[in-house]
Amino acid sequence: MGKPRVLILGCGDVGLRLLPSLVANFRVFAVTSQAESTSRFAALRLAGAIPIYADLDYAHTLGRLARLADIVVHLAPPHSEGVIDVRTRRLCAILPDNVRLVYISTTGVYGDCAGELVDETRPVHPSNARAKRRLTAEQSLRAWARRRSGKLTILRVPGIYAENRLPLERLKKMTPALQATDDVYTNHIHAADLAQLIKLAMVRGLANRVVNAVDDSVLKMADYFDIVADYFQVARPPRLSREELVKQVSPMLLSFMSESRRLLNHRMKVELGARLRYPTVRDFLLTLKE
Repeated sequence: MGKPRVLILGCGDVGLRLLPSLVANFRVFAVTSQAESTSRFAALRLAGAIPIYADLDYAHTLGRLARLADIVVHLAPPHSEGVIDVRTRRLCAILPDNVRLVYISTTGVYGDCAGELVDETRPVHPSNARAKRRLTAEQSLRAWARRRSGKLTILRVPGIYAENRLPLERLKKMTPALQATDDVYTNHIHAADLAQLIKLAMVRGLANRVVNAVDDSVLKMADYFDIVADYFQVARPPRLSREELVKQVSPMLLSFMSESRRLLNHRMKVELGARLRYPTVRDFLLTLKE
């Protein structure tokens, strides 16, 4: 009997971090929308995966994915416009029965919670198009799971950071942050820890379950920028009132600074048995000094 098969859609930074923990025990197929002659095919092969060309924007390319694997990891993002994730709808149309699927959603589906503590039972209330697209993806996958006896685990993920995903360019540009009285709570997960959580969800995730995939940091957004600035010995960003900041930042950036929530991760630790490599952002920054 051969190795169990895993199909990964959207095998970018997090997917490539996931692959080393899978290739010894799974036969891994990684979907890319780039042509076979590109460096992406080579990178996926080098990481131990079998690259497969398919494009969620074109339904006719997806047939080869049907019944290819018993476990699917859906990391592919929606389009950048609209409020419906049509890519996930196309995927659901070709998924067979009884597949275990792990979907990477966003904690943005909760919307603004005014800094309150939030667990997975909180009703969703997305306030921007990005989060609305993710919620429609969750809804499509839930409908597929009910219809086709799928085993779905949804990981709701906050801001992902890593050594190559820190806000250094923002700090260099001196982009302002909110003053303490106006600031919002933000949530984090290291890319390596997210990769570990995906693997745990593959083998331990309960069917049709939502899990907050967040670390133990309790930080307001400007405080996060400050601790990164202090570590790299660059200037902290100026802090402005919300009224002043509205005049200086883009609408997209402002939307990130308009939602405040403190996410609870009890379910992640108890049900998935997660033990984070980097429990907080500060723990990660300390490892850079070693």
